Amino acid sequence: MTKHYNSLSDFLKNKFGCKVFKVSLNAGFACPNRDGTKGTGGCIYCKPESLLPLDYNPGIGIKEQLHHGIEYIRKRHKAEKFISYFQINTNTYAPVSELERIYRQGIDHPDVVGMAVSTRPDCLDNRILDLLKRLSKEKFLWLELGLQSSHNRTLKLINRCHTVEDFTDAVKRAKERDMPVCVHIILGLPEETKEDMLATSSFLAGLGIWGIKLHHIHIHKGTKLEEMYKSGEFSPLGLDEYADMAVEFLERLPEDVVIHRLCGDTSRRFLIAPDWSVNKFVILERIHRFLEERNTFQGVKIEKYNYTPHPSLSPQGRGLR
Repeated sequence: MTKHYNSLSDFLKNKFGCKVFKVSLNAGFACPNRDGTKGTGGCIYCKPESLLPLDYNPGIGIKEQLHHGIEYIRKRHKAEKFISYFQINTNTYAPVSELERIYRQGIDHPDVVGMAVSTRPDCLDNRILDLLKRLSKEKFLWLELGLQSSHNRTLKLINRCHTVEDFTDAVKRAKERDMPVCVHIILGLPEETKEDMLATSSFLAGLGIWGIKLHHIHIHKGTKLEEMYKSGEFSPLGLDEYADMAVEFLERLPEDVVIHRLCGDTSRRFLIAPDWSVNKFVILERIHRFLEERNTFQGVKIEKYNYTPHPSLSPQGRGLR
């Protein structure tokens, strides 16, 4: 690998031979962790409004969002092809027939070469996976699963209302259908130590995932995490602490894992802390600087790291098959 890590932009350019960008779509899905099916209140850090673009119009459908997004991104970023990205809330939380109708609207464009579906691991039965498998024969498709941490005690604390075992089961069933899985991880969650976060990296290395999105924790207005922050129960990582952790996390991931994101960013309209969250370019610059100064790369510590299989993995060790 000539670069410090295996980026999504490079992967897509190599696969399609041109610049490819994602177009975020909001299909109006709910979340079982908010409507009482799994829980109420959502995750302690969740602010769904923060995911919506400033110019979002709730009155327009998927096709209109797609066409608008394509034209905007084509002009701004000179992209040639596009990925329809079902991003907001739980994008498999509907009957299969309704999902197929929605998804097909998202790929019905000559310049759309693929689709990404973001969801929870506990909202992914085999009928939905079979639908996604069928659609993957028409357009390149990957699945994004929110895990956030490989520790059940953390998942309980942040009110995820699913377990690590739910996640490994969903990944196993997706892999049985040869479906690429990208995992969302948050670094700096309450009560997690550096060792806890690196254990999550090791866990994912052993699981055989295709991609990963790293995020740092945002404290948004009106969330349970804001209450914890203001009461002194929780403090977020500093910028250098996060950049250091992201680098060490990368070092423990196999070099073929596709890195979709190294950090998140958010609007000042919603942000309580940390203040550096509003500028992703500052965060990326710090991570890239640390990678260069240390002359380190994704995957360099795979063999050095003493991997211990997670209890929810199969007895065979790293593989799920």
